[in-house]
Amino acid sequence: MVFSSPVFLFLFLPIMLLTYFLVPRALKNYCLLAGSLFFYAWGEPVLVVIMLLSIGMNYLFALIVDARRDSSAQLKWIMAVMIAANLGILIVFKYAQFLIGSLNTLLSISIEIPDIPLPIGISFFTFQSISYVIDVYRKDGEAQKNPFNVGLYISLFPQLIAGPIVRYQTIAAQIKERRETIAGFAYGIRRFIIGLGKKVIIADSCGSIADQIFAQNPADLSSGLAWIGIIAYTFQIYFDFSGYSDMAIGLARMFGFNLLENFNYPYISKSIGEFWRRWNISLGSWFRDYVYIPLGGNRKGEVHTYINLLIVWTLTGVWHGADWTFVLWGTYNGLFIMLEKAFLGKMLKQSSRVFAHVYAMFVVVTGFVFFRSNSFSYAFSYLGSMFGFNGSGSWGIDASFQLAENGIILVIALIASTPLLKKVCASLENKAKQSSNLRAAGYRFAATGSYSIVLLMSVVYMISNTFNPFIYFRF
Repeated sequence: MVFSSPVFLFLFLPIMLLTYFLVPRALKNYCLLAGSLFFYAWGEPVLVVIMLLSIGMNYLFALIVDARRDSSAQLKWIMAVMIAANLGILIVFKYAQFLIGSLNTLLSISIEIPDIPLPIGISFFTFQSISYVIDVYRKDGEAQKNPFNVGLYISLFPQLIAGPIVRYQTIAAQIKERRETIAGFAYGIRRFIIGLGKKVIIADSCGSIADQIFAQNPADLSSGLAWIGIIAYTFQIYFDFSGYSDMAIGLARMFGFNLLENFNYPYISKSIGEFWRRWNISLGSWFRDYVYIPLGGNRKGEVHTYINLLIVWTLTGVWHGADWTFVLWGTYNGLFIMLEKAFLGKMLKQSSRVFAHVYAMFVVVTGFVFFRSNSFSYAFSYLGSMFGFNGSGSWGIDASFQLAENGIILVIALIASTPLLKKVCASLENKAKQSSNLRAAGYRFAATGSYSIVLLMSVVYMISNTFNPFIYFRF
């Protein structure tokens, strides 16, 4: 069940909200836990057992860690077993087919690859489970004596499928005590609608463009068409991920939870380091606090720092998907992070803002070719077309058609990926507070109109794609 589906919007969510606000406060967590497990079981009726196993297992690990604090030797073994058990589940269900397939290719053997279903959101709830026990181990949070509270933390449906990764220490107090307010509920609705719009209007539209282009033989693409395809995909992946994060934050607020922000306009970045401080913030901070710093971070000299960075970014690629293209994408980003730490970062700070921004976006967009491609050969062939090495020309009729047909949604995506509208509306709202009634009304109307213009452009685009009479007279 996805947030944009009619079943969720018109059946599950209304029933969940109505039930939640009707039950007594003492039962609200149990109501939310039951609803979250039902939400997961809707799409994974059998694999919900894996989540229940994760909940029970990590509930017990946290209690054991809390009880064995006086024995450091035992504690290290317990933590090692905890990490191995959680990662073992993740590896079996997400990476087993990839690992066996790679082994078959490497050794020219033919081990049968089992058909193992992938539980939705397993990466998210596994990482949350690990962070819970580690936080207890570090005394950053208390071990929950109530297993239902642990279950709610791990299975909370707003962030279960696509994040953000919620740290136990940031939500523990809210599980025990929180207050739902009308203002918070209204904010949650607005935030959810913004995320839904990002997903349905922008991400899905840009995804359609990217799918059409990436479905073709990359060697036959003109440079212009290849760039249109990867730019469309760059917008798709951002508005998809950030849209789901917005919906998660909005849904959680409706139930009284405050989740941390997960995206902060990453496409205005002026370095790859800044990009990753703005993109999927919860994932970046998780790898920093639970992998990079325990490895030694930057405390053991330059060589170890670069090795640690390479490990973290390779793992980041692996986390995103079970394919060597994801591994290369993660390593690719890690190499630029290392270069910026070594010398490139200083050069970028001394260069113009325009140059630094162009550099960052060039690296990001180029890297997304590996993320989108299903093989190295496809990725390198696509890059060859982007940079004119495949001999298919710089521009063609297909590129002109795509730009004429879909240029407006790319412009909408470009505007929406910057804080421009937010700044304009904030400025108008500020002027409204300082003006007389009539002028204040005008400024507020203008602020609303700024968003309405983009919304109107989106509606026009969707209508034109649904029924465009001019398409029948083009040839």
